[in-house]
Amino acid sequence: MGLCHGKRVSCIPFDVKIFADLYTCLTDMIYLKYVDPHHFHPSGIGINLITEMKESECIEFLQWALPKMRMRWPGFRKVRRQVCRRIKRRLSELELSGSSDYRRYLVTRPEEWPELDSMCRITISRFYRDRSLFEHLENEELQEIAGKATARGDREFRCWSIGSASGEEAYTLVLIWELRLKSRFPSLELRIIATDSDPNMIRRGAAGCYRPESMKDLPEELMKAGFDRSGEQLCIKDRFKKQVKFLNQDIREIMPDGPFQIILCRNLVFTYFDEGLQREILERLAERLIPGGLLVTGTHETLPDGVDDLFLRVAPHMGIYRRRFQSQVIEDKH
Repeated sequence: MGLCHGKRVSCIPFDVKIFADLYTCLTDMIYLKYVDPHHFHPSGIGINLITEMKESECIEFLQWALPKMRMRWPGFRKVRRQVCRRIKRRLSELELSGSSDYRRYLVTRPEEWPELDSMCRITISRFYRDRSLFEHLENEELQEIAGKATARGDREFRCWSIGSASGEEAYTLVLIWELRLKSRFPSLELRIIATDSDPNMIRRGAAGCYRPESMKDLPEELMKAGFDRSGEQLCIKDRFKKQVKFLNQDIREIMPDGPFQIILCRNLVFTYFDEGLQREILERLAERLIPGGLLVTGTHETLPDGVDDLFLRVAPHMGIYRRRFQSQVIEDKH
C-alpha cells in the first residue's frame, strides 16, 4: 500500500485507475528531478503529495500575484505549467488545499513572497541559442566594437550576461571570441561577468559541465575545441572558463560596476517584469554601457516606449540596440 495524490493504492489486484495514479506520481517525480531540479527533494519525500489544482485556478492565482511582484502575466503565459508545478508542490509542503488558502497565507506571512518569487524563475538556456543572432554578432557587431576598443588602446573587451542561468550564453560568447575572432585583435582580452539570481545556476555555471543535448545548436568545431568529456558530460576547458566570472545577483537589487561594451539581457527583464520596472532597470543598464556599446535583448522582446533618447535601434528584429552618444541625443532633439 502507498499514498499517491492523497489516495491509498495497492499493486494487487491491478486496476486501471490505480495504475493511472501511479503513472502520474512517476511523471511528476521525473519532471521535478530532471526538468525542474531546483524544487526536487532528493529523498523523493513529498512527491506523491502534490496538491490537486486546476490550471485555470493557477492562472487566476498568477494573474493576482505577479503584479504584486512587479511581474507581468503575458510573459508567463507560455511557461505557466512549469510555475504551476512548483506552486502545487509548495502548497503540499505547506499543507494548503488550494490557491485561496495560499493567497491568505501570503497576506498574513509576507516572508513567503520571496519563496513565490523564486518559483517564478524560468531557466531555458542552451549554447548558441538563436543562431542568427550569434552569427550577426560574430560577423559584424563584435568586430566593430573590438576594432574601436583596439584603436582607443583598451586592453579589455568587457561584457555582461544578465540572467546567465548556468553560463551557456557567456561561454558561447567566449568560444566565438577565442576561436574565431581573437587572432584579429590579439591585444584585447575578453572578460565576461555572468549574473543570475539562482545560486544553483551560478554553481553549475562555475563548474562548467553540461549534457551534450544543451549543445545541439553549437557549431561542431566550437564544441570539439571548447570542451573535454567527463563521463556523460562535456566540461568547458579551463582556458575558456577563466574568462567568465559568475556572480549571484538579482538584477532588481544589485548590478556589477561598468562600463561594458556589450550587455546581453535576453529573455528576462523585457519578458517577465512589468513596464515600470523595465524602465528603471533599462536606465541603470544605460549607465553601465559605454557610448556606442550594445544592448542585446531577446529576439521576441521589445524595449518600453519612450527610451529613444537612450538607445538607437540597430537591429530590433534581433533585439540589438546601441547606446547613444550624448551628441546624438542633442541632434535628435533639434
